[in-house]
Amino acid sequence: MILSPSNKDLNVVLLGNPNAGKSTLFNALTGLNQRTGNYSGVTVDKLQGSFKYKTNSVNLIDLPGTYSLFAKSTDEEVAVKNLLTDKPDVVVVVLDSTNLQRNLLLATQVLDLGMRTVVVLNMIDEAIYQNINIDSEKLKDLLGITIVAIDSRTKEGTEKIKEAIVNAEVSRNKFFDISVTENYAQKINSQFEDPNKTELQKWEEDDKIYRYKNVKYIYSLCVRSPEQLKLKERSTKIDNIVTHKVWGYLVFMTLLFIIFQFIFYVAEYPMGWIEDAFIALSSFIKGNLPGGILNNLISDGVVTGISGVLMFVPQITFLFLFIALLEDSGYMARASFIMDKVMRKFGLNGRSVIPVISATACAVPSIMSTRSISNFKERLITIFVLPLVSCSARLPVYTLLISMMFPSTIVLGFLNLKGIVLFGLYILGFAFTLLTAFVLQKLLKTKEASFFMMEMPVYRVPLLRNVALGVLNKIKVFVFDAGKVILSISIILWFLSNYGPGNAIEEIEKKYVDAEYPHVGEADPNYYKEFIASQKLEASYIGHLGKVIEPVIRPLGYDWKIGIAIITSFAAREVFVGTMSTIYGANGNEKGIREKLLSEKDESGNLKYTMAVCFSLVIFYVFAMQCMSTIAVVKRETKSWKWPAIQFVYLTALAYISAWITFNILQ
Repeated sequence: MILSPSNKDLNVVLLGNPNAGKSTLFNALTGLNQRTGNYSGVTVDKLQGSFKYKTNSVNLIDLPGTYSLFAKSTDEEVAVKNLLTDKPDVVVVVLDSTNLQRNLLLATQVLDLGMRTVVVLNMIDEAIYQNINIDSEKLKDLLGITIVAIDSRTKEGTEKIKEAIVNAEVSRNKFFDISVTENYAQKINSQFEDPNKTELQKWEEDDKIYRYKNVKYIYSLCVRSPEQLKLKERSTKIDNIVTHKVWGYLVFMTLLFIIFQFIFYVAEYPMGWIEDAFIALSSFIKGNLPGGILNNLISDGVVTGISGVLMFVPQITFLFLFIALLEDSGYMARASFIMDKVMRKFGLNGRSVIPVISATACAVPSIMSTRSISNFKERLITIFVLPLVSCSARLPVYTLLISMMFPSTIVLGFLNLKGIVLFGLYILGFAFTLLTAFVLQKLLKTKEASFFMMEMPVYRVPLLRNVALGVLNKIKVFVFDAGKVILSISIILWFLSNYGPGNAIEEIEKKYVDAEYPHVGEADPNYYKEFIASQKLEASYIGHLGKVIEPVIRPLGYDWKIGIAIITSFAAREVFVGTMSTIYGANGNEKGIREKLLSEKDESGNLKYTMAVCFSLVIFYVFAMQCMSTIAVVKRETKSWKWPAIQFVYLTALAYISAWITFNILQ
């Protein structure tokens, strides 16, 4: 049955196996720059977009990847439930042309639902490269539906898909017992309605057995390919090394080590340029704008806040770039495969690797990506331990503190010492991730069976345009989303550090400017200036707040200024650097934050930021709960405040005790 295009809105869904290229096709059709990656489970939320074709407006929904309409994981449940309950006008089934036989199982199930459907043969260029010949006309006859062959990575063929969508039809063929397919949707939906497990399992087995026979027959008539496919042969040769029981782990660790070396060794130069530029800008504003509150607000509040955002963009860019390249090349699936045996010993499985690696960028999307883990216990454990993985927001904190503790030393002629230390911090976090998971698997009891199924996509040369867009989007999120928080807090801190209760600030100004204690500045005028600034800061609102929390953090080696930075960084970890910059730069300081902290002295005249204090801070941030957004998303995914509350208490206690031990050992 063909429905002619009309002036109407069409609700259309994209459905397909993981790695079939749905998300990339979604981008090509809608023009939206959504996240794409070459590994299973990348789409865990319902992504929406729209496009126009002639007189039709199309609302497009990208559903999570699924291998079958019989859901085996949370993301598959999302896909199937949305398909059945939303009842879209058209279903676009995306098939991987290089893996057609496996993909056709889902396609025949969807066609038996009796919905208007379009079948897309995606990645047809790779099939041609591998010498896989697909008779699309024959396939169209056998499926009884419109077939469109495209390459979604280059957008070739998208106009044909749009035309096919508005002219979509219901398949005239059936691929299972006709008595069953008449109410096939009802049968599929029964799996979510407290079904008889034994009866449903028997029906599912019959469905697959019958379909596989049909699929094999269809495939044999429509596809011709050589026994040895070049690309798969090359992938197999590479996998002999990267999935080897010994070399695979070595490759994995080497890649991570290279990433952290690159982050410090290369990013250090643009970071320095950005920092110097903002110091110069602050000095220029101070010297050229009329003096007063507005001058101080812009130079010490706004400029300092923006500097705290942009200075770390180079490092975060490199981190996101490497992760995107690993995803788009197909390596992430291999990382999951080789780590499955290790993960299982700690109550996790191979699918936990993708969230763990993604958590090095941000915990929020990585926690959401755990929906691809079908076993509830393993998913809950993964969610619980992900905040122990050091995210990109911690990178500015690590960078600042490591640069204060260690010089720019090259080890063995080419290794950066700071990069080695940074790598060690990530390994420390990962070690406690596994240790915590191991304890949780002993505490949490469940009879639910665990399985790990991960498709190994062929290796592909990353499409640089997609990688660049993905990295750019993440940088935008950091600069604009995190940046708004950092800038807002910087301005608030500027106010709190420049004003105090009563006329305390004015009294200090009068007391020292009137030279009541002129001997203070006799030895060093700069010291006199900084002494007055310190007195003002202590009398300010922020000084009073810091004094309240200081007794709690004093055993860790921290003073009230560090305490303020710890509190504000709960909004976003990277705010720590901006807060310290604002606190120490709010009174005319023209030196970089690192130099300022290194020269800071305590009441006894000793350097305040010693190795013990800095390392204690680093360890605190390795283990502390990441941010408010992390707590919110954990509550959302577990549907309870119980787990985020337990998580927060555990991680805070772990961070406090570890920092206390570190400080006392190094003191």
